Amino acid sequence: MKSCELHMRCPELSKSAELNDGVRAHRHAAERMKMKIHSKDFRVKPGEKIKLSKLPTQIDPFYGSKQEYKKLLETQVEKLSDLQRVHYASNRYALLLIFQAMDAAGKDGIIRHVLSGINPQGCEVYSFKHPGAEELQHDFLWRTTRCLPARGRIGVFNRSYYEEVLIVRVHPEILRSQGLPPELLNEKTIWEERYRSILDLEEHLHRNGTRIVKFFLHLSKNEQKKRFLARIDEPDKNWKFSQADVEERKLWKEYMKAYENCLNATSTRHTPWYVVPADDKDNARLIVAQVILDVLEDLKMDNPKTTAKRRQELELIRKQL
Repeated sequence: MKSCELHMRCPELSKSAELNDGVRAHRHAAERMKMKIHSKDFRVKPGEKIKLSKLPTQIDPFYGSKQEYKKLLETQVEKLSDLQRVHYASNRYALLLIFQAMDAAGKDGIIRHVLSGINPQGCEVYSFKHPGAEELQHDFLWRTTRCLPARGRIGVFNRSYYEEVLIVRVHPEILRSQGLPPELLNEKTIWEERYRSILDLEEHLHRNGTRIVKFFLHLSKNEQKKRFLARIDEPDKNWKFSQADVEERKLWKEYMKAYENCLNATSTRHTPWYVVPADDKDNARLIVAQVILDVLEDLKMDNPKTTAKRRQELELIRKQL
């Protein structure tokens, strides 16, 4: 007898099965609630040689439903807002968040959702495209260095100086158009030299109070195709898509190799890379939010203490009101 026939003839058995299904669903939801996002699970260890093809682009979600996801993200955003206020008031550290990824990986959405509770006065977001004429007259770190966050601020780089060892490596014609002296255009050594320049900069910034957190949103090629098709099918997303995106997609293997080389060469104890599975946008946002929370909490910041002298000043001001 088929299962569906058995349930139709035995309503008590059907109710029992539904009850068991409900219990299992509740148990699974409870297990997910206990799941904690551990930042270290996504961190590239210094000296580690990762292979992106062996790292997942999707993992089990940290939420059981869309409603639960929204609740979890709301809690994270509230905590980030509280920590950002203390960060701004203490005025001791700067925080730089770097996002790198293939097209359609969700960088904009993560920045928009995760940082939605941040006071705009304490946060600046920069998106770096192809360098302009003035920028090409300077070294490759010049244009981003001008945009570094001040103490008490959060800076967000939507793409960054890492483009100079990613897209430029995949498209060496860009390198040849940067006006460098011919003797400096040795493609066998220039990438290691640029890694060294980047690491020197990041170590200098760390010694001077800037904490740098670098995210690579790890998207699968199949998921990118789905999102590209959505950009074609949905009129309000048409502006996001062009023929150039298709041409870059053809170079997927070259980009993955460039990313692997970059992550392996530039993830350090002070300035680590985090490889975030990005096929599930909601899960990726929860992971990124938790990493940022952990970094800010580790700074052990506090609001400035009011001294006795400052208290006397405030009491004098009170009398003038």
